[in-house]
Amino acid sequence: MGSNSYYIIFLFVIISCASSDDPGNIVLTNDSLDSLVVMNQIEVDNVIACASASENENEVIIYFYPRVDATDIRYYETKDVEVDKNNYANYTKKDLQSEDIFKGYLKKFKRITPKEKWVIISFKEDGILHLSNPIRLKHRTQNTVFSSELTIDEATALMPVFSWEASAIPEDAIYFQVVSDAQDELLSGTYTEESSFQYYNIANVVLNITVVTPPSLIPGADYNFTLMGVSEDNWVNTLIEKPFSVE
Repeated sequence: MGSNSYYIIFLFVIISCASSDDPGNIVLTNDSLDSLVVMNQIEVDNVIACASASENENEVIIYFYPRVDATDIRYYETKDVEVDKNNYANYTKKDLQSEDIFKGYLKKFKRITPKEKWVIISFKEDGILHLSNPIRLKHRTQNTVFSSELTIDEATALMPVFSWEASAIPEDAIYFQVVSDAQDELLSGTYTEESSFQYYNIANVVLNITVVTPPSLIPGADYNFTLMGVSEDNWVNTLIEKPFSVE
């Protein structure tokens, strides 16, 4: 076979694997996050995500908010926490299947790992690769505290005030609250820096992922309140879950 024939075959293989006009069609030969980043326009700190321990030993749960148009959601982790968390070459993709929370309003990955690591969640939206800030897994050195300790004040009809002990975990930097109904539908999802939240008063809310105005609570109906106290490195130190109803 002549040299021209080899060249044609080689060219055909390259064209079959990737289109130079669309980098998204390139077949990656490397599972590092760095190999994905170099081919995309990226936006950092634009995926809301955090992680907590589980009641199962060595299991961690990584929670994230998949915006409506998010596609190609991926999970990346480092080999341990000793590496540079800001070097994307240290992150390797793991093929984990995500699970729905609150009927898919949020999602989670479950990961069994005896080692603490750094984790990044990515997805694509409108042609841009969005990345979470690095999430520090701490299930070996600072396990998540699971609790139901919560105060509910119903002084204002159908707008209960939820409050909790702020000093329980000093590392908590921000609090994520979810009010959901008995069917597990998310009614409101908010972040506060204060250790209280009133349904549905966003005066002290610093970040709101509630898409539509929440419905009024129904007297006598069953609801659930979920709280995550999150540190600056996106580890959930405190997780409170408590059912409630209003008069």
